[in-house]
Amino acid sequence: MTYLFNNYGRWDIELVEGKGTKVIDSKGKEFIDFTSGIGVCNLGHCHPHVVEATTTQFNKIWHTSNLFESSLQEKVAEKLTKYSNGGAVFFCNSGAEANEAAIKLARKHTGKSKVITFMKSFHGRTFGTMAATGQDKVKVGFGKMLETFVHLPYNDIDALEKEIDENTAAVMLEVIQGEGGVNIADPAFLVVVENLCRQHNVLLIVDEVQTGIGRTGAPFAYQHYHISPDIITSAKGLGNGFPTGAMIAKKELYEVFGPGSHGSTFGGNPLAMTAANATLEIAFDNEFLKEVEAKGNYLYKRLLDELKDVSDLVAIRYKGLMFGLEFTEEIAPLLPILREQGILALSAGPNVLRLLPPLTVSIEELDSAIEIIAKTVITNSTASSSQK
Repeated sequence: MTYLFNNYGRWDIELVEGKGTKVIDSKGKEFIDFTSGIGVCNLGHCHPHVVEATTTQFNKIWHTSNLFESSLQEKVAEKLTKYSNGGAVFFCNSGAEANEAAIKLARKHTGKSKVITFMKSFHGRTFGTMAATGQDKVKVGFGKMLETFVHLPYNDIDALEKEIDENTAAVMLEVIQGEGGVNIADPAFLVVVENLCRQHNVLLIVDEVQTGIGRTGAPFAYQHYHISPDIITSAKGLGNGFPTGAMIAKKELYEVFGPGSHGSTFGGNPLAMTAANATLEIAFDNEFLKEVEAKGNYLYKRLLDELKDVSDLVAIRYKGLMFGLEFTEEIAPLLPILREQGILALSAGPNVLRLLPPLTVSIEELDSAIEIIAKTVITNSTASSSQK
């Protein structure tokens, strides 16, 4: 019996303590956490800098209405715009809320309603962002979706050229589709997307909810490519575990959201902004980002070497410390075995093992995880082969 809705496929684990890359469950078992709360705790669990800042703020004030001025919001917004191409920020509580705000801003600015997104994308579970998402599984049972969203094949230039028109308000995409399988955009595709948006007076929205805040070795993943989005959405890693989200837009969109046009009761509250500010002081540091990139390259080379003889491994896709290992077989049986061995990992679709370690992970912790993952994958692959 439970008092909770059964809307999560929960694992039989309760995590009660965490420090850095390690977490401990209610039975005292320790795990190496390669989920980071699904890309949330980018600085690891209970990072001392974030803990110190939020503890200090906790004893000052927790919440004020957005009817009041907020120097904390200004401080975080300044960092987000400084390290992006944005000029103004709206704060909310989650990635779905940030994406809702982006869709509203695009429609209000252009006066148009059609939004083009892509198959295998994930933008949230509110009614608007569910409709925007290019995966049918999140829509089952909810009836007719909003009709203003069109889903195209990812990386398909021809399909976009045929669909984009004078009725299109925005093209919305992830430069790396996290939930959809860690699918990485073709750089040439992204350049064409932006050019088509400019030609048709269409806004380009880049969803950086999972890829942002240093995850790929840059403040935002779009910065690895030669594009300049009109709107960027952020959440997950922004507060390192404290719920907060942000929509960042170019300065020319500033006037579109005037008083009363949009809002969020808890968005940008003092605790969230304190956590975000402390997180960004570390995550946007250039040397820190170089280390993320170096550790990502190290993890890739080690995995490639350890798994070179696994016949059902299709590809290892990665950017920074965002990894997807695609197999010919479903990876669901691997996850509980990895948990038994002390590794927490994720899926991204039926055939992709997703690894999202904290960006603060050490080389020693990477080595320990690689050994366990490689042994588990090889053993499982051998067992599967013998059953055929």
